[in-house]
Amino acid sequence: MTPLAGEVVRTLVGSGLGAIIGSFLGAVVTRWPRGESVVKGRSHCDSCGRTLGAVDLIPLIGAWIRRGRCSQCSARIDPVHAIMEGGCALIGGVAFWLLPPIAALLVAVAAWTLLALMVLDARHFWLPDALTLPLAVIGLTLGDWVLPAPFWDRAIGAALGYGMLFVLAWGYQRLRGRDGLGLGDAKLLGAIGAWTGWQVLPLVLLMASGAGLLWALVARLRGKAVTGETRLPLGLFLGLAVLPAVMLAGLIGL
Repeated sequence: MTPLAGEVVRTLVGSGLGAIIGSFLGAVVTRWPRGESVVKGRSHCDSCGRTLGAVDLIPLIGAWIRRGRCSQCSARIDPVHAIMEGGCALIGGVAFWLLPPIAALLVAVAAWTLLALMVLDARHFWLPDALTLPLAVIGLTLGDWVLPAPFWDRAIGAALGYGMLFVLAWGYQRLRGRDGLGLGDAKLLGAIGAWTGWQVLPLVLLMASGAGLLWALVARLRGKAVTGETRLPLGLFLGLAVLPAVMLAGLIGL
């Protein structure tokens, strides 16, 4: 097999694996917030409860064949399923294209988990510990195999990422008498630091803050009220900032 053919095969394998993982995570981000089991029971239409058939369960293709609607009740299929399947397929393909298999798998797992957290925060303002804490643990342990940042830089990043937002949340609560920042955001930033190292965290925070301000500006331009009590999905913005922050850090030599 030629090197090019090998790259194509790895990319296809990574994309296929990502699409399968994305199908599962699509069920996670839709069922879990409703209190439904994500491992028990067969997949079904969220509207009419029809058990999904083999065609429906094919990632991306199934929804396309059904034209984005349930074949029984014609209800619209939640687009988050396509977002998770397509996003995870893209992540898997790129990871397996650029990295050796073990490194690709670890990086893809982290990115898949981060994508699920971003979607949960965007839809429900929820960053569950069951996803953020394993993300941090993997970065601090198995990350030694694949990450360029030394262990102690990542350990400091985990502590600093959590500590910065914890202190900010505590200070806001003491000053204003109400919560202004969830500790899920602090744990997520800590998990990001466990992968990137502490040096990248200022860039992540800066870019995430800029994204949040842009979101608020767009909301105002669309006629929506934006006040001091308006909730923003900071976890979403933190996740969006990771890749550009890492790339910029590499360019400037952090």
